[in-house]
Amino acid sequence: MPEYGSPEYGSSEYGSSEYGSSEYGSGSGRRPQQRPRFQPPYDLSPRAPGSRPQDDLRYWTPRPQQPPRPPGPPSPERPEGPERPEPRRPRRRRAIITARALACTASAAIVLASAATWAAYHNLTSGLLTSDAINQIRSGEKGYVAPHLDGSVNLLLVGLDSRKDMNGNDLPTDFVESELHAGSSDIGGYNTNVLIFLHIPADGGRVTAFSIARDDYVEEPGGASAVGDLPDLGMHKIKEAYGQAKAIAVDRLKASGMTDQAQIEKISREVGRESTIRAVQLLTGEHVDHLAEINLLGFYDVAKAVGPIEVCLNHPVYDPIEDGAGTGLKLPAGHSTLDAATALQFVRQRFHLLRGDFDRNRRQQAFLASVMYKLKSEGVIGDLGKMRSLFDVVKKDVVIDDNWDVLDFASRAQNLTSGNAEFRELPITGQPVLPGDGSVNTVNPSQIRQIVMTGFGDAKEFANEMAQNAESGDSADALGPPSLTDPGGG
Repeated sequence: MPEYGSPEYGSSEYGSSEYGSSEYGSGSGRRPQQRPRFQPPYDLSPRAPGSRPQDDLRYWTPRPQQPPRPPGPPSPERPEGPERPEPRRPRRRRAIITARALACTASAAIVLASAATWAAYHNLTSGLLTSDAINQIRSGEKGYVAPHLDGSVNLLLVGLDSRKDMNGNDLPTDFVESELHAGSSDIGGYNTNVLIFLHIPADGGRVTAFSIARDDYVEEPGGASAVGDLPDLGMHKIKEAYGQAKAIAVDRLKASGMTDQAQIEKISREVGRESTIRAVQLLTGEHVDHLAEINLLGFYDVAKAVGPIEVCLNHPVYDPIEDGAGTGLKLPAGHSTLDAATALQFVRQRFHLLRGDFDRNRRQQAFLASVMYKLKSEGVIGDLGKMRSLFDVVKKDVVIDDNWDVLDFASRAQNLTSGNAEFRELPITGQPVLPGDGSVNTVNPSQIRQIVMTGFGDAKEFANEMAQNAESGDSADALGPPSLTDPGGG
């Protein structure tokens, strides 16, 4: 390759007089030779529109010039005069800002109130013993009834005739005999001597409550449980469904190697509750929405927390303790004030009464209505502070289902607390003495279902059942005794 300045580049072009001293100075001071400018490797010559050179370079295409925009009409001249004041902020904008501020304040207040209510409710129900027995009864099992969707509530109250605490320990004998007047801790077992089934309508109408006599001779179906499938228990007194199922559960838990007495008691009681709910649902045809279980000690604590209850008797009462039976209750005719111990005697007495268990059912209904009325009249129902004080006393003795919203129930039960409730009994067909069961109350299951389902507002559903499974021998006028609107009043 020729060197720069060699003859190949020619001195005539870069060293000639064209660049001589006449233009750049004297001839003696020649300008240094410069590196020649090479031709660019792309062609800048004009090309036809749309054609591109055959290389890999990007070319800029100038945008065509837009025609000038025609001038618009001249703006009108502002008339001469005093200067217009600066425009004020529109009132609408100020109102919007104020409304937003109020909305934010209201939202914050609602959130704080909701949080406070939740905290208060959590504090109220914290520590309560709960049960999942209702949800353990599966579709397809005997004794299963589908939940209703009309917003009404069916509540089953269970009074357990047990002289044991929640861990299965015997209550102190002195306390059982002197305060509870319930004899020895060895008797009673786990019979459900109180079964009251209440219906609270969704529209806040009249409450309907049925007492199920403890000796009603009914079918006790089995089903799935925490200790495996339970067999059908056959025909027995309905009060025994709890204890029989519990006994099976205890045996199976011990056979599996479990030794924790408190855990055995907890699991086996849950199995007992499931058996009781199955028997009640099969007998009545109604779904149990909520459950509340209380034992003797729990009733005593509730009565003590609520305070004295007034009752009115048409006749004097005396129930001496004889051969381990009886309560020792002694009251005159007319008004009496019952403390906790006397109240327990009042609702447990069944001897020396004209109708035995049925008169006891009337007393239990009357006592329940009196307690609810007193709680409302003293402002306990709906008052979180007062309800918390009451619940703190009974938490260790009362069991409710784990889906029960206590505050919602308190608002729904206004008719129960105000006396707008109808307490009724269920009819029996006889009282034979059966081997192994003793004296029982025989019942007509179809008649019981008709009474309860009609009373709970499900007469149409019962008619559909009867159309499918008609039974002969039912009497249209055998619908049980009249309503007990004034049970044992004076």
